[in-house]
Amino acid sequence: MKRCLLMLLLTVSAAPALAGSFAGTTGGASSAGSSASSGSTSGNDKVVLGARDDAAMFVASDGAIRGARLESALRHLRERDPGSRAASDLQLALAILAY
Repeated sequence: MKRCLLMLLLTVSAAPALAGSFAGTTGGASSAGSSASSGSTSGNDKVVLGARDDAAMFVASDGAIRGARLESALRHLRERDPGSRAASDLQLALAILAY
């Protein structure tokens, strides 16, 4: 039990860094400020924000409940953010909740 709690605390402490990592990439901010990036931004945000309920269920069930929206968001994040590729599903789910 202590081991699980320690693991959870470690992943929670890593979540803000991951959230900042993919928030910057999904935020669509660019120095050019092109309208093309803002079109893709809304899609990125929708995928991540749409997965919040599934992410909450995943975290609350200790990974037993994996919703389709969470699966989609995990795939989406790993395809678009190199920093997300090394993160566990739990770390990304916590980051989605922090987003």
